Amino acid sequence: MDNNLSLYNSLSRIKQPFVPIHKGHVGMYVCGPTVYGDAHLGHARAAITFDTLFRYLQHLGYKVRYVRNITDVGHLEHDADEGEDKIQKKARLEQLEPMEVVQMYLNRYHDDMKKLNVLPPSIEPHASGHIIEQIEYIKKILDAGYAYESNGSVYFDVPKYNQDHPYGKLSGRNIEDMISSTRELDGQDEKHSPLDFALWKKASPEHIMHWPSPWSEGFPGWHLECSTMGEKYLGESFDIHGGGLDLLFPHHECEIAQSVAAQGHDAVKYWIHNNMITISGKKMGKSYNNFITLEQFFNGDHPLLTRAFSPMVIRFFILQAHYRSTLDFSEEALEASEKALQRLTDTYRRLGTLLPAEKASVEVPEYLSLAYEAMDDDMNTPIVISHLFDASKFINSASAGEIKLSKEDIAKLRHLFDLFFINLLGINLSSENENSKASKAYEGAVDLLMEIRKNAKAQKDWATSDLIRNKLSDLGFDIKDTKNGVEWSVK
Repeated sequence: MDNNLSLYNSLSRIKQPFVPIHKGHVGMYVCGPTVYGDAHLGHARAAITFDTLFRYLQHLGYKVRYVRNITDVGHLEHDADEGEDKIQKKARLEQLEPMEVVQMYLNRYHDDMKKLNVLPPSIEPHASGHIIEQIEYIKKILDAGYAYESNGSVYFDVPKYNQDHPYGKLSGRNIEDMISSTRELDGQDEKHSPLDFALWKKASPEHIMHWPSPWSEGFPGWHLECSTMGEKYLGESFDIHGGGLDLLFPHHECEIAQSVAAQGHDAVKYWIHNNMITISGKKMGKSYNNFITLEQFFNGDHPLLTRAFSPMVIRFFILQAHYRSTLDFSEEALEASEKALQRLTDTYRRLGTLLPAEKASVEVPEYLSLAYEAMDDDMNTPIVISHLFDASKFINSASAGEIKLSKEDIAKLRHLFDLFFINLLGINLSSENENSKASKAYEGAVDLLMEIRKNAKAQKDWATSDLIRNKLSDLGFDIKDTKNGVEWSVK
């Protein structure tokens, strides 16, 4: 099975180019959040990865139906089959209704995504709103002979399925090795094999979230919702299924088995997984108690942070690494991303002030084509960013009067930044510079000083002019006198 998405066919490591099942239309399903806690940096990486893909596919002219589910039932502690439902546990601890917990954290998640400039999906279905469909899906698997009922629960028969279809083909795992390494858990006596996973769980008397079914009063297993909702909204076969690398096994492996058992064929053509965020080499996540919520990044309220970082810095930090590579967090890395983003932002501002020359003094490379090549190369956003920095050298040199650019050169560079920096990478400069009253006041105050300095120079008051420049330089500002006027930025 192809487990790499590619938008091209030029590199040997790619198995086949991206060709949608339906001409001009792309169906994309991404595993969304389990809403029992605040979103953290790992959630942001998945959301930004698939937001970038969504933006690029739309830019290429595809009509994309992007489905991102909300898991609000059936996600249990310990593993996918045993323990207390995480949302129910949160509801019990906070003395809330389960759906009250769901809505509270979903509202926060949406707010975080908006700050990160993540576009909303086409459809955002909830697992709890598709119980009937999940029951019908289980019936199809039972009819096909790949599931069995046990004490009111229904389990998928992995060894029996593996006799006819390879279980583990996405992750490359061997079923014998999986059986030998599977630990014993309470309630395993209901299963024929420790690898079997729940399609439906009979609810215990204290379980709050439960629904009637032909087998028991209970709730669906975690893996089932994506297979069911993927088929409902994208059809029996669709193009792209994505999520974090931690979902590859067992979640996505189980999804493949379910769809083949119910439909007789694979549902997904391309699988794409973003890699994890680490802190000092260890995965960031709730289970390790080392995660930082997005809100904590935005307000700086966490022991690992000495100050706040803006949503666009977080977005840029994530895009500076390839989505399939591990990304190690540190405050120093965030500060480096902040400075890099500021340099590109300053360049973009200078681009708007450039005056064209009748004839260019240099030849500007075709950065637009190079950026497209990088995006077609497995969505290589770090290379796109490197091309933007290379293009910045020409813009900054022209602004300083060191080189001359033609009207055509400036138009190409403007298109490059508008398309890739603003649109496809999704850097929202208005969020960085305009939404905050403090930011407006800050820029206004510096601009006022620049105007006073300009007037002082015009009156040959060099003492005042030099005083303003030197004091601002001591405060960390970079002041440049160019042929187009005075420019300032933070060093």
